Amino acid sequence: MTGASCGTRAGMSTTETRRGEPVTTVFTWEVRPGQEKQFEEWTRGITRCARRFSGNEGVSWLHAEDGHRYHAVLRFSDPHRLGAWLDSTERAEWHARIDGIATEVSSERQSTTGMETWFSLPGTTVQAPPRWKMVLTTFLGAYPFTFLIQWLATPHTTGWPLPLRAALFPIVLLPMLTYVVMPLLSRALRRWLYRLPDD
Repeated sequence: MTGASCGTRAGMSTTETRRGEPVTTVFTWEVRPGQEKQFEEWTRGITRCARRFSGNEGVSWLHAEDGHRYHAVLRFSDPHRLGAWLDSTERAEWHARIDGIATEVSSERQSTTGMETWFSLPGTTVQAPPRWKMVLTTFLGAYPFTFLIQWLATPHTTGWPLPLRAALFPIVLLPMLTYVVMPLLSRALRRWLYRLPDD
């Protein structure tokens, strides 16, 4: 499964002008019972291939609770580069290898708003969460740390220059939100954040 060719289009210049805004596509696969192991091996190979394409910003594979459905959340920097991957001979070769093992049953493409990077593991989601839900979830993640920073750090930084005091908050808060808090919240609240695909 891992020997498929890849890279014909991976050499596209990284300085190529982006066309449009970031785009996310979710593919849903129905796997034949007993073929899950073979399919999971295939997902690892096609994921490595996709990541070599210019503009790829990540692939997340999600396993539905019913055991036979898998969802691929594919992110590209713009629709043009996504199209280059979708139309590539490399992708077609990988899809030919899955014949008889799994069937693609749905796909959906959407542009991103910028907040989706904090909601990158949507469980069995097809639709992006509404913006008001993303805002509320971000508030729930940010407020406790804002409180702690104000309580613990601010009293000890009153003598610092204003630019340095202003930098303390984002330096502490943003990495914590991006790498720890928001991924945990997006998983914990995924049934509320996202509309699950039909079984």
